[in-house]
Amino acid sequence: MITSASDAAELIAHLETLRSEENVAGMARFGIVTNRALGISNSDIRAIARLAKKNHARAVELWQSDIREARLLALCTAEPKRLTAEEARNWANDFSSWEIVDCAADLFVEARLDDLISEFAADEREFVRRTAFAMIAGAAVHRKKEPDATIFAWLPLIKAYSRDPRNFVRKAVNWALRSIGKRNLACHAPALALARALAESPDKTARWIGKDAVKELAGEKLLARLK
Repeated sequence: MITSASDAAELIAHLETLRSEENVAGMARFGIVTNRALGISNSDIRAIARLAKKNHARAVELWQSDIREARLLALCTAEPKRLTAEEARNWANDFSSWEIVDCAADLFVEARLDDLISEFAADEREFVRRTAFAMIAGAAVHRKKEPDATIFAWLPLIKAYSRDPRNFVRKAVNWALRSIGKRNLACHAPALALARALAESPDKTARWIGKDAVKELAGEKLLARLK
């Protein structure tokens, strides 16, 4: 039985019992890297995390296993207040899948490792750069009490990297822009202005990001909610 006293080896052994080759094949269709996957759903991993509870040292061990589910479990059970920027960098070196990135970004936001955003954005590796914009999106949504100026101060980064055509980067840049714009009226105006500027860009990727963001940010439904 999984408890807060379970160590990394016990958790990994439990994960192995839940292996599903059928699920592994299904995950591959969603662009999830499956060469080290057991085929366990995210909801099941979260259920295990609730039983195992937070344990930072154990999370570090789970990450080192290189198993998809163990790494997701590591991200769910790491202690944000104990996570250091150096640990986040080391984990980012291993990123090879969008779902790991997006889960890690939530943890990094909770750990308030904001200094890594510009650093990760400048990194040429696709999944590390995606992390920066997933963090911006997460901060815009989850940090309700954060000063708005902190949030829309990331708009220049969005503009700077809006021409990266790689799929997992451009989608994250678009996600970050839309998330800022949907936060509240104060953030909406500068985000929509940037979206409209990008929509007129001669660059194909920037133009797609801008047009897609304008479609949502200028929508009547959103405007009614923000007012």
